[in-house]
Amino acid sequence: PTASLLYPYGLAQHDHKNPKIDDGTSKKLSLAVPFTFYSKKYQALYVNNNGVISFDTRVNQYTPDPFPLADGRPFVAPYWADVDNVNGGEIFYRETTDPTLLARVTKDINQYFPKIPFTATWAFVATWDHVAYYGSTTNKGNTFQAVLTTDTKTSFIILNYWDIQWTTGVASDGDADTGLGGTPAHAGFNSGDDTNFYNIPGSQTEAIINITQTSNVNVPGRWVFQVDDFKVTGVPTEVPKVADGKSCWL
Repeated sequence: PTASLLYPYGLAQHDHKNPKIDDGTSKKLSLAVPFTFYSKKYQALYVNNNGVISFDTRVNQYTPDPFPLADGRPFVAPYWADVDNVNGGEIFYRETTDPTLLARVTKDINQYFPKIPFTATWAFVATWDHVAYYGSTTNKGNTFQAVLTTDTKTSFIILNYWDIQWTTGVASDGDADTGLGGTPAHAGFNSGDDTNFYNIPGSQTEAIINITQTSNVNVPGRWVFQVDDFKVTGVPTEVPKVADGKSCWL
């Protein structure tokens, strides 16, 4: 059922909240266990307001660039766009070894990747909860989530898209009244080298608003990737359609 797409989050889960600063980030968060991303072990990360989890350096940039990035910043972009949490919404995060959550994550990964033995021993959950866009004149909000998980060897990232109502902030040439147009949001992974990266279909086109309906694991709104030694698994070949039925690929 769709109600269970998001893993539990919020103050009841003892989540931390990012400060209300446009283009802000969390402090540098040291991890209890190393997380392997594209064959490199990282012991710290940042949760960036603009829809990015980065491993080496903060990401304040608000207009997304397509991957691979020339400057080699390694990060995952659940939904890289000009979020403004001063205007509205919260960004929550926590590191967890809660057995209930880990059991649920394990069950999901085992279902999507039946050939890979995996039992989650650690997770990091970041949730953008009804976040507004920069320059917004509306109360439109986006709710999405990234879950990093590992058993110390194999690592996965789960991206959940619950409610996406806007694609673009005003400084990225978006429309203040609709949150659309300009340079739309980007979703995917940048390894830090120029050969390993993945752009979720529809990224930086108007079709990204339909990411709540797309998936590579047959669960609308959920994308899941093995990222220790990055593999693109079960990715659909069909491009998301926009409302008028025209495809967005250029």
